[in-house]
Amino acid sequence: MGPLSRWLVLGATAAVVALAALAVGPAELSLVEVWRALLGTGDVTAVAIIRDLRLPRVLLAFLIGGSLSVTGATLQALVRNPLADPYLLGLSGGAGLGAVAAIVLHVGGAWGVPAAALVGALLAIALVYRIAVVTGSVLDARVLLLGGVVVGSFAAAVMGAIMAVSPAPEVHSAVLWWLGSFDRASWQSLGIFGAYAVIPLGVLYSMARPLDLLALGEESARFLGADVERLKRVLYFVASVLTAAAVSISGIIGFVGLVIPHAIRILWGHTHQALLPGAFLLGGALMVLADAVARTAFAPLELPVGVVTALIGVPVFIVLVRRWAR
Repeated sequence: MGPLSRWLVLGATAAVVALAALAVGPAELSLVEVWRALLGTGDVTAVAIIRDLRLPRVLLAFLIGGSLSVTGATLQALVRNPLADPYLLGLSGGAGLGAVAAIVLHVGGAWGVPAAALVGALLAIALVYRIAVVTGSVLDARVLLLGGVVVGSFAAAVMGAIMAVSPAPEVHSAVLWWLGSFDRASWQSLGIFGAYAVIPLGVLYSMARPLDLLALGEESARFLGADVERLKRVLYFVASVLTAAAVSISGIIGFVGLVIPHAIRILWGHTHQALLPGAFLLGGALMVLADAVARTAFAPLELPVGVVTALIGVPVFIVLVRRWAR
């Protein structure tokens, strides 16, 4: 299969998954009804369901899944570790602590918890970065990983202490947020995250060639003319802040940023010019699929999306690792 055919298949897969996700739910709709609703020519109720409820949720899930996959591929090249993912660098712990604190303290407004999660993630980014700059000027990738683990563990411990002394309803809400969900998706949240994600995604894609050099090793990258220290700082901050924004909207959704880059490498190889957009499309499709399963598998109850991505991601990752090892 040639490169063009692969792109067509991947794009068609993403489109089919999105249409299927629009069709399923408490009110089952056929694909014809979905298409008519998208065009505004269908039943009034169907149009309202698709345009006001399902379409912003599907688009938000796709955008966040794609963003997490791109940042996963970026961080794997940055730290040269195939097990790196967007939440490895302490972001999940910092975001979780901020969100739990907002829930327990009853911070008001629809954006109280997302704003607190974003602040917590940004503080974790700054702290991990400070730990990683061991000499004052050099960003050590190995220390970056260790700093992320330490900061994440500390934040998780504080979060556990807060939840241990909190009333049961607040603990339940905190756990649901921690496991990830798109149940509050709206055109407003989609617009905010979409506007925020455009520049970071563009920056990461524009650095595809430097990422190829960095993946070869810092010494090789320097020999080939890359400004390694500046490159590492830019990649770390852009990928981390993009992940922090995603976490503040959707909560903690794992495995997408870990598994998808490996799957794309098998299909396209290690060149980031193809890897990053491929990861975006496939990661978005996987997130949309996981969200559709989460809201329909036990309807009217809704599973956290993070549970579904873990159930999908773990066996897929085992298969990918075995194939990669061979």
